[in-house]
Amino acid sequence: MATRHTYTGQPKPAHSILELRALFEFASLPWALPALLTAPQGDGHPVLLLPGFMGSEMSLLALELYLRNRGYAVETWGMGRNVGFQPKHANVLEQKLRYMHHKTGRKVSLVGWSLGGVFALYGAHQAPECVRSVTTLGSPVSVDPEGSKSPPFVKAMYRLIAHPMGPAAHSMQPRAKKVRERHRLPMPMSCLYSLSDGVVPPQEATIDGDPALSENIRVPGSHVGLGFNAVVLWIVADRLAQPEGQWHRFEPSGPLGWMYQMMTHQALPI
Repeated sequence: MATRHTYTGQPKPAHSILELRALFEFASLPWALPALLTAPQGDGHPVLLLPGFMGSEMSLLALELYLRNRGYAVETWGMGRNVGFQPKHANVLEQKLRYMHHKTGRKVSLVGWSLGGVFALYGAHQAPECVRSVTTLGSPVSVDPEGSKSPPFVKAMYRLIAHPMGPAAHSMQPRAKKVRERHRLPMPMSCLYSLSDGVVPPQEATIDGDPALSENIRVPGSHVGLGFNAVVLWIVADRLAQPEGQWHRFEPSGPLGWMYQMMTHQALPI
């Protein structure tokens, strides 16, 4: 069974400070490009990318260009900056998802970074017949009843920008709460998480679920850098390349798989 990580509490202060390593992750991306281009080609199915809190389409540029190169019909959500789990954005997302499915005649894979992963879950619950798979990148998909364990500065930023009551105002609203309480989706779901994430702790970025359709995959790196982390891009491409209806859990192999295992100190995802 795919199980949530057993980590408890807030991210360590050192991890929050080390979020600055995202600059290194971005700078190292060109050097990783030859390895990234060995990832399998896609089958052209549509992929919808969803940005994290305060992120816009520009934050998804590396992921968008890479997945286009791998052969996918990539689109971003088209609603500008993500300023919280707003009902109007959730409604537009569902409409866009249904339109993409209707336009292409194919199911859509959803890839959400941070809060974008919560939107991805919402879209999958609202229009399951339109969704092929869900991949979340450091997303708070398993917030416990006592509330999020994200650092105080993250909650303060959410209060300032999204809602004066903070993340709880949106995470506990009926539509968001229903999504988090019902992880069982009829399509595959992969949750990527980092033990050194300085924004969303591992226990909130992982899920309990049926191993036949869900998995938690550990990645090295920061929260802020997940959208242009070379390891993350490689894993996302691997997950999306699986033939529809033939999903299997992530199994790193070959030279890149060996490097992944060395970097994460684990052979397989939990």
